[in-house]
Amino acid sequence: QVQVEESGGGLVQAGDSVMLSCVVSGRRTFDKYAMGWFRPVPGKEREERECVATINYSGDTTYYTDSVKGRFTISRDNAKNTVYLQMNTLKPEDTAVYYCGVSPFGGTATGVFVNWGRGTQITVSS
Repeated sequence: QVQVEESGGGLVQAGDSVMLSCVVSGRRTFDKYAMGWFRPVPGKEREERECVATINYSGDTTYYTDSVKGRFTISRDNAKNTVYLQMNTLKPEDTAVYYCGVSPFGGTATGVFVNWGRGTQITVSS
């Protein structure tokens, strides 16, 4: 059974930095899967998740949503079955639960991610 567990959330101040981690267990071929970080889209009645960042299986291709470009960095350590999200210069609008997803296909749509963690809360105070 695949388990995905995020960590690293907390309460921080605007301008601070935080690193989120996501460990995947139960999947022997972690290095064959793309990984992504998502957060809910504010103000939606039904939860929609915005793709914040993705990284391909080898780590040499990444994607960032415009609002985090230049501030967030996604990386992975396949030897540790772990993906990271370094979040710098945090803003109050970054406040959200951040979810980690596993995808055999890549892309940014939530539908291509087959395993999810329960999320980790980041709260950025102004």
